[in-house]
Amino acid sequence: MMRPIAVSCGEPAGIGPEIAAGAWAALRDTVPILWIGDPAHLPEGTPWQAVASADQAKTAAATALPVLAQDFGAPRRPGTPDPAHAPHVIAAIEAAVRLVDSGDCAALCTAPIHKQALIDGAGFAYPGHTEFLAHLGGADRAVMMLASDALRVVPATIHIPLAEVPQALSARGLTDTILITHAALIRDFGIPAPRMAVAGLNPHAGEGGKIGREEIEMITPVLDALRAEGLDIAGPLSADTMFHGAARARYDVAIAMYHDQALIPIKTLAFDEGVNVTLGLPFIRTSPDHGTAFDIAGTGTANPASMIAALRMAARMAEARHGR
Repeated sequence: MMRPIAVSCGEPAGIGPEIAAGAWAALRDTVPILWIGDPAHLPEGTPWQAVASADQAKTAAATALPVLAQDFGAPRRPGTPDPAHAPHVIAAIEAAVRLVDSGDCAALCTAPIHKQALIDGAGFAYPGHTEFLAHLGGADRAVMMLASDALRVVPATIHIPLAEVPQALSARGLTDTILITHAALIRDFGIPAPRMAVAGLNPHAGEGGKIGREEIEMITPVLDALRAEGLDIAGPLSADTMFHGAARARYDVAIAMYHDQALIPIKTLAFDEGVNVTLGLPFIRTSPDHGTAFDIAGTGTANPASMIAALRMAARMAEARHGR
């Protein structure tokens, strides 16, 4: 059996504990996991077993959710984050990273965090989960991919106002995004010769400069330089014709210029099964493609499908990278 996937608990007031329990129930015979958090926060009736190591998790996973237990010192109140939990949420992430760094766990899967609670309770100084993981892993730059069986997308810019996107895009940044993505497709997805499609920024990819010049002045020169190095890249392409079935069959990943250009198509095609993958880290990290869902936390209606997909993808990536 493969090494377990380390699962950090995320924000206790959200649906993280519920989807972890649901994912374990669905995957216990195929993907062993090690959940790091306070077992008192798990849904009532969840079979769980405290373990002291990842090795113990492999044997325990068949009959109970293996838990590397932490005492958060306060109960979970679904829908209402408690800043007192913040240091423990951060410690769970750090513990999970240590487990994957040491090789005791095959990969990391993170449940959603609530940034404001981490700021209020622990002075969290990072823009988000991804940047914190890049810091812990010593990575200069991390890249966000959203992935499903139907589509993989990578936005070159992420959580910034649309008006700031043209200034945020740069030749160096776009080059790094494409190279990190290319390397990850080979190493972690087992695609020896990745085919990449790159969207333009403007409608119709600028239409020869009539609807914007970013394609002419920056995007095309970057793509030409990378093609000269042997990368298989199409683009810049008009984004409105990149995501129908026949177009998707021609590439392994789509590089988009901004958040919604990338996320609207994948959330349309695979809303419940999309997986957030962080590329460029020294370890494998996946996460469900949704937030804390405070509005349904504790109601028993949380759908674990994206967590299940994230764990399955982490396992496949670990097999591609490590062979187990």
